[in-house]
Amino acid sequence: MSERQTLPVFDGHNDVLLRLHMKQSAQAHTDFLHGDNLGHLDLPRIKRGGMAAGFFAIFVPPTGDDDMTFSQMNQPHGYDLNLPPPIDQPYALSETLAMAGLLSRIEEASDGQVKICTSANDIRQCVERNTLATVMHIEGAEAIDTDLLALDVLYRAGLRSVGLVWSRPTAFAHGVPFRFPALPDIGSGLTAAGRELVKALNRKRMMIDLSHLNEAGFWDVAAISDAPLVATHSNAHALCPHARNLTNRQLAAIRESRGMVGLNFATAFLRDDGRMRSDTPVSLMADHIDHLVAHVGIDGVGFGSDFDGAVVPADMTDVTGLPVLITALRQRGYDDDSLMKLCFTNWLSLLERTL
Repeated sequence: MSERQTLPVFDGHNDVLLRLHMKQSAQAHTDFLHGDNLGHLDLPRIKRGGMAAGFFAIFVPPTGDDDMTFSQMNQPHGYDLNLPPPIDQPYALSETLAMAGLLSRIEEASDGQVKICTSANDIRQCVERNTLATVMHIEGAEAIDTDLLALDVLYRAGLRSVGLVWSRPTAFAHGVPFRFPALPDIGSGLTAAGRELVKALNRKRMMIDLSHLNEAGFWDVAAISDAPLVATHSNAHALCPHARNLTNRQLAAIRESRGMVGLNFATAFLRDDGRMRSDTPVSLMADHIDHLVAHVGIDGVGFGSDFDGAVVPADMTDVTGLPVLITALRQRGYDDDSLMKLCFTNWLSLLERTL
């Protein structure tokens, strides 16, 4: 049997909901289900690529003309991009609810092919039924008010994973800029509201995503949280000195907490020149996996593609290219048991320990 038949993949991060939301179409959910062949993800390609489950991120786009472009990350001697300004909570909540509703419509119209999951057992049952298991995640907590009332509502809607920031600051924390080369030790730690949010997420047994968070915030979460430390889509700073990547000291803390790191397929966080270019060899992805496994352990590493939110290596193409990465890892010497952990069971085990 082929690898795409025998190895289901759990993807730690994708941005397909934003891509569909930006269409501003009442039929966006059916575009996903029937396949629009745009971007990296739709249901037919997900099935061909072997993706069985994933965190489906809700990211609130900037207002106006403040969005960054990938071309800005191709400067010959590094870069330090201006982040879009912070956004208002009412706007963020409105956009978040729209994308949460979009995921709900996908589930309702899928005839059992897609399910919003709120537990590891839900995910396990979906895989047995060949149903795509989705976990609702917000990338940046702008939609949550400091009284945390919106958190209660979003939890009831199925939210189970929260990233405190997407690089731009929130009421809770500060992110890292898109800066290369740079360490993630940029700016101050969690705010008082951020500390309360972390405690609330622990009480609700929701996952906390540390990707995009600066180093001071990372260590604050490590000191406060009683849950495994997780970076859903981050890479090794030792191989690519981008502010978005994790230092070996951070990787050691994740290992100690029995946490997880998901390999980010975005080329700017893979390459040693920090550029967002598709002419990037898949071997660099394997290099980062090797480093992450060496520092976190084979039980603490998975995939966090950033599909529909980044430029990925051309040989990957889209989600149908997942077997290309699996083949590259097999050629590095990873056996069937290790590959199954990297592809799927590590994320499932992490959620069993967290949710």
